Amino acid sequence: MSGSDQKQVLGGIDAGGTTFKCVLAGLDGEIIARKRIPVSVPEATIASVTAFFREALSMHNATMKSLGVASFGPIDIDPASDSYGTILETPKPGWASCDLCGRLSAALGVPVHVETDVNGALLAEMAWGAAKGCASAAYVTVGTGIGAGIYTGGRLLGHPVHPEFGHIRLQRHPKDLGFKGSCVFHGDCLEGLASAKALQDRFGDPAALPADHLAWEIEAYYLAQASLSLVLMSRVERVILGGGILLADGLIEKVRVAYDMLMNGYVKDRATIELISTPGLGDDAGLKGGILLAMRGAGD
Repeated sequence: MSGSDQKQVLGGIDAGGTTFKCVLAGLDGEIIARKRIPVSVPEATIASVTAFFREALSMHNATMKSLGVASFGPIDIDPASDSYGTILETPKPGWASCDLCGRLSAALGVPVHVETDVNGALLAEMAWGAAKGCASAAYVTVGTGIGAGIYTGGRLLGHPVHPEFGHIRLQRHPKDLGFKGSCVFHGDCLEGLASAKALQDRFGDPAALPADHLAWEIEAYYLAQASLSLVLMSRVERVILGGGILLADGLIEKVRVAYDMLMNGYVKDRATIELISTPGLGDDAGLKGGILLAMRGAGD
């Protein structure tokens, strides 16, 4: 079959710190192939990603028009920068100064468009998920670290750099005064107190903790403060809390209760159950973010 008979498709990657989730999608964003690739060193990881896309393209008799990447960071997201798409300083072995998008573009022969993982997830949630129809929203991802994306006034806040929201300072929970925090830079910042690593450091495996464990009251208190800061600072219409930690039974409800206590009736734009939510796209938020970046890139 000739190249002119091949259909055009898009590629999307949710480039996480431990797993790259890769998809091939139609121009309408409908996923037609997907694969999870464990992260190792850049050379092996990029080779596996490239092999997936080549095989999927061959199987579907397709050509890729554009590739979108929602990536772990820090990463250069300034399209005008010479290092656009390059991973910056990171403790991940071998990944510092890796030209992730340049390598993918060269290997696949397509333009690559990149955002941070949390910004990608936020844009996808605004297009198709929990913040669809909202003019402003924030997405907070809680994992090994904590990051946030904020969309208001028709753009991503801080672009082409991005907020370091995970390092804001918090009021300590009265039953959590002895823990010094897990952040190597600031100790007891948001990330140092509420990340998955912070929970692990003082309570053990979060997945093994019962729903009534004190850890979840403490975690909810810190995530409520984070939500409060976002609402008071930018008056966003939706705060989306994502990441595996939010799968804990009853945690989102505890966050809402703590938020109402902390807000104390001051801002009453909307009900808290509407304001604070988990991702509507679930675990696919970052992946759909990659597809959305590719869709926008294909339209340029």
